[in-house]
Amino acid sequence: MKRPFHLLLTALLHLAATSVPAQLVPKKVDKALRQVRADDLKAHIQYLADDKLRGRKPGTPGYQLAVDYVTAQLRSFGVQPAGEDGTFTQRVRLRRATVQPGAMVTYQPGGGPLAVAPAEIHLFPHPEQPKAQLPASALAFAGYGISAPDQGYDDYQNLDVRGKVVVIVRGAPRRFPSTVAAASQDQTLLVQTAARHGAVGVLFASSRPAPTSTVATPARPLSTTSVLGSDGRVAASRGFISGSGVELTGTLSAAGLHALLLNAATDTGKVLSSLRQGIPAPAALRGTLSANWQSSYQDIDSYNVIGQIPGSDPVLRTEYVVHSAHLDHLGVGAPVQGDSIYNGAHDNASGVASVLEIARLYTHLKQKPKRSILLVLQTGEELGLLGSAYFAARPTVPKTSLVADVNTDMPTIIAPLLSVVPLGAQHSTLAQPVAEAAQHLGLTVEEDPEPEQNRFIRSDQYSFVAQGIPALHIKYGNRTADGKNNLAEQVQKWRAVTYHKPQDDSNGTFDYEAGRKYVQLNFLIGYLVAQNPTRPAWNPDDFFGRRFGRPQP
Repeated sequence: MKRPFHLLLTALLHLAATSVPAQLVPKKVDKALRQVRADDLKAHIQYLADDKLRGRKPGTPGYQLAVDYVTAQLRSFGVQPAGEDGTFTQRVRLRRATVQPGAMVTYQPGGGPLAVAPAEIHLFPHPEQPKAQLPASALAFAGYGISAPDQGYDDYQNLDVRGKVVVIVRGAPRRFPSTVAAASQDQTLLVQTAARHGAVGVLFASSRPAPTSTVATPARPLSTTSVLGSDGRVAASRGFISGSGVELTGTLSAAGLHALLLNAATDTGKVLSSLRQGIPAPAALRGTLSANWQSSYQDIDSYNVIGQIPGSDPVLRTEYVVHSAHLDHLGVGAPVQGDSIYNGAHDNASGVASVLEIARLYTHLKQKPKRSILLVLQTGEELGLLGSAYFAARPTVPKTSLVADVNTDMPTIIAPLLSVVPLGAQHSTLAQPVAEAAQHLGLTVEEDPEPEQNRFIRSDQYSFVAQGIPALHIKYGNRTADGKNNLAEQVQKWRAVTYHKPQDDSNGTFDYEAGRKYVQLNFLIGYLVAQNPTRPAWNPDDFFGRRFGRPQP
């Protein structure tokens, strides 16, 4: 079965065969591209990853310093505010909810031979109800929890889950294309699917037994973070959907899953094997589940930063091409090798620096592109893409005016940039400007070398995709100057000692010339989209277009 990436390869081969005309990139634009300076990128990264910002955790003074810095930089480049009330910011109200001790979970086997101990089930907090309860409800096993008839697969076919708690395991059939498999495992989509079928609860079951330990340690209460709207209800979350009817979500151990399936006279091994082969294995489960639990809340204000560069066309200037990057990181945490500040130099001061330099690049263009450019620096990515989810759902410009998102998240500038992977571009006409921009800059385009990382749904571009907006995220390719073409292997080794650790600071490994090339590429992709009179569109019969696409205005 061909993977969706063949569409991008086809576009590239077509471009190579027809020899992309040089006028695709005007001389004035090419001249402006040369103004990008590696030292400017370095200066942004060093400031944003400085210890005084304390890891840029949302709601902290350090994060506010980052907001102030990028706002001042955008203003200095002549960028206009596009936030709320004539400012550069959009308030994002974050709620951290934590399950309080004493949660009561009861499983009645309903004649089955095996009980499920309460310790096998851990509930997520309810972000809208401090005191929540679920009356005794029947259960059903819905495999991976995926309903994708367009892929020839539906875990809910012939399964009645109305008023029931759905039990699912995380995963996707092996035959699914990598980006489709990743999206199919998105927690929010899984809850949405269960709600659409009438479920009242979802338990995410583990298929692997927990590691044994000689020391008994109590389980930590589960916490989640959501975004509240002005009405006090959840506006964005990675798993809770306000008003959906799904009131209970939680986790179930492998032992608990095994007991439930045995009570239903179903063999766990055969079920999991069937699912991996793409054969649904739904089952009505015996017994009922009831629960009472309480949640405590901590609410904080954080901010997205939004600026705009107005377009030059009197009609198309009302549409926007977004350049996005997340501004937040992890703050201060457990020390590693004596350092407790998680500076986030690569993740994602480098991405923010790229967006700032894209804004600066436009100062060198007297004639702006036809569409307007929106520069969005988001909060809460490390908490579950929350700032981008809130902005994409409730943008500060009309939602229908957003035509594309070019996201930059941890480009990993540790080696010369010779090839790139445009995550998501193969699903829409964005493949064309990627191919044109890459060819102009002498870069080759490759398939994702690490599809198992599910990177397409793990960064902010996916929030735009979920709102029906074509989006992409440029990552490094595998080419190396020595011809070994093993950059993915080098990155894995680097990530093992640096990613999400205090060691990701500005004293680490950087190739600022690679960063300069990233700026040029991302700018050029956005510019070509902004210049094209035809709005970006999902490819015919594309999974994401069918799932999330919206009618053209």
